[in-house]
Amino acid sequence: MKNFVLEPHMRATFGGAFYPSGYSMVMFPSAEDANRIGHLLIDKGVSGDEIYLIPSQTVLDEITPTVKESDDPLPSAGTDAATVRAYTKLAREGHTGLLVKTKNEEAASRLMEVVRTVPYSIAQRYRTLVIEDL
Repeated sequence: MKNFVLEPHMRATFGGAFYPSGYSMVMFPSAEDANRIGHLLIDKGVSGDEIYLIPSQTVLDEITPTVKESDDPLPSAGTDAATVRAYTKLAREGHTGLLVKTKNEEAASRLMEVVRTVPYSIAQRYRTLVIEDL
């Protein structure tokens, strides 16, 4: 698993909010569960280079500020800002994120098979122009 660093391609073209197209973001109440799920995914064949563990403070430091920027001068027209606000609320409660590359529906389904083995708070798949609840 990789340490998360917000990269330019992980932001929406319009507005700049967090929008990692081709990835799914899952948040867990337990950091241990997030870490365990990340390692289980690697054991099941997902490349460690396609999985980011995102501690709550990293969500607050790197992802949350993308909404402030995207809402200036006007609020976001899509759900990207609202989704970041949901992550922010959870991060303030200590939840940990896992960002996983999900190129297609099959990859997203495999991800959720593993994720559903533990409690999770939110799971969103970012596709071109669509944020899908998982």
